[in-house]
Amino acid sequence: MLAFKRLLLAACLLAAGAAAGVAAHTALTHGDTMFAGKRPQNLGYTDGRLAPCKSTPNCVSSQADPADREHYIAPIPFRGAMRRLRRAVESMERSTVISATESYLYAEYRTPLLRYVDDLELFYDERSGLVHVRSASRLGRRDFGVNRKRVEALRAILLSKT
Repeated sequence: MLAFKRLLLAACLLAAGAAAGVAAHTALTHGDTMFAGKRPQNLGYTDGRLAPCKSTPNCVSSQADPADREHYIAPIPFRGAMRRLRRAVESMERSTVISATESYLYAEYRTPLLRYVDDLELFYDERSGLVHVRSASRLGRRDFGVNRKRVEALRAILLSKT
């Protein structure tokens, strides 16, 4: 019984040390962390299409098949200038706009603790009055609905200012 208690104590101390190490790393590191991942190479759009989502459930896209309930999210109805879209994105917590043109915006979102990065892309199809969106986590498999919630929060910001 004493050996089991010592083993349990050692495991707890090891876990606490690992957590302290990760906390120290994130507190002392400015910018990218080991959890940031690399910026995807498939960013942007071709012929009005954003890159498709990978098969993992941590991505949503308005250009996914609507029957794909895991990945599909409705595009955002929008009429206005791209700078209004940019202001809406910049008003959201932990967002950084990386690039923007007349019809495309790319931003990164970082989680507060471990600084995981999610990529948000917006393609404004002015003729149809729609903003097509793609929001995806760089690392991991699950995002617990964070990307979908982000797009819905952006939709609410844009629709509240019409």
